[in-house]
Amino acid sequence: MARPFKNQPARRAVRGVTLGARLKRVRLFLCDVDGVLTDASVFIGPRDEFKRFNILDGLGLRMLQHEGIRVGWVSRRVSAATTKRAKELKVDFLSQHNTACKVEAVEAILKKTGLAWEETCFVGDDVVDLGALRRAGVAVAVANAITEVKSVAHYVTRQRGGEGGVREVAELILRAQGRWERIIAEHSK
Repeated sequence: MARPFKNQPARRAVRGVTLGARLKRVRLFLCDVDGVLTDASVFIGPRDEFKRFNILDGLGLRMLQHEGIRVGWVSRRVSAATTKRAKELKVDFLSQHNTACKVEAVEAILKKTGLAWEETCFVGDDVVDLGALRRAGVAVAVANAITEVKSVAHYVTRQRGGEGGVREVAELILRAQGRWERIIAEHSK
């Protein structure tokens, strides 16, 4: 069943379970990198590769971790820039394999954590993300995702990849779990 590609309210029932109920179960946040954490641009020079990551997304990931939600990145493209940014943010899991299936990569992470697909939020944008999105308890497409990804998503972000889409999802999770107000209070002192 195809759903509209616009944002779906947190209370809307999707496949019999509301998005809010799905978000409350999230214990693991996983996402693609290129096109989700970046704007999908890669700048390659004679020695280095450069990518632009959004600081808001990074802070959103750190807030999730602070609240006990583990964070991981699953990419089919090996990149030193991605590795460096993952280390800076202390990402719990980084899977970069140019031939590996993302479903297998996520299942390896689930095995390490003892968590299930139903407790996982996965954010993607392109065809290589479809398998993981179809299995995730919360499937999210960033605003610039392809049509097929949007059609399987429980939620489509207002923000594009690399422009705050991941932060938007982090806030949705934290709000649904009743943690956002406390975070705001902590930082308002």
